[in-house]
Amino acid sequence: MSKTALITGASSGIGRATARALDKEGFQLVLCGRREERLKELQQELTHPSTVLVFDVSDYGAVKQQLASLSDTFRSIDVLINNAGNAHGLDPAQSASIDDWDAMIDSNVKGLFYVTKEVLPLMPKKNGGLIINMGSIAAKNGYANGSVYCASKAAVDKFTEGLRLDLLADQIRVAAIHPGLVHTEFSAVRFKGDTEKAAKVYEGANPLYAEDIAEIIAFMVTRPLHVNLADVVVMPANQGNAFTLVRQQ
Repeated sequence: MSKTALITGASSGIGRATARALDKEGFQLVLCGRREERLKELQQELTHPSTVLVFDVSDYGAVKQQLASLSDTFRSIDVLINNAGNAHGLDPAQSASIDDWDAMIDSNVKGLFYVTKEVLPLMPKKNGGLIINMGSIAAKNGYANGSVYCASKAAVDKFTEGLRLDLLADQIRVAAIHPGLVHTEFSAVRFKGDTEKAAKVYEGANPLYAEDIAEIIAFMVTRPLHVNLADVVVMPANQGNAFTLVRQQ
């Protein structure tokens, strides 16, 4: 019987690439996101059974309702990939937008908590369950103009550590992956659709791509049950930490 993985933020970027990677590994998938059309387009590419749930992770009522609607075919979740999240703005704390702060905390922190809380009852105990939370090197290295984004990812890092301990007796593994610079829609969202400004983030940077992270997630998911890659940091070879990057001329 195929195992089932639930992926949030599956409509684009790392989530979409991870869905493709896990489909190749034989998983049936629960594809979650806000953009139904994109999720259904992705669904058409997949070889193994999948279903689509449309909700915003920051809306606890929607999270609860949508997960409760899962059919028996997808109701046992072996793997949870908490990928949904965002960055808004790149401003010093003294001039940053409260709306931007709320959007990051609501999605990156509370949304991840909400999904985890509702998926846990659906995960078989002592049967190789795995939760992977999408962190960031911003969880490890704070940087100027990103204080709340960094704080949100640090919260994910510490939640992952605590959750791992909470679930140890149930033999549900808990891990986090912390990417550095990845070329996705991330910067376009951060700069509110300013594609020219977003493009400059990646100029000369030789960044990672969504597929690089998806391959690592697939590797984490397919390890033997006695193995947990609990805390994975991955950066482009020319990146030293969250704020040190050597660009090509």
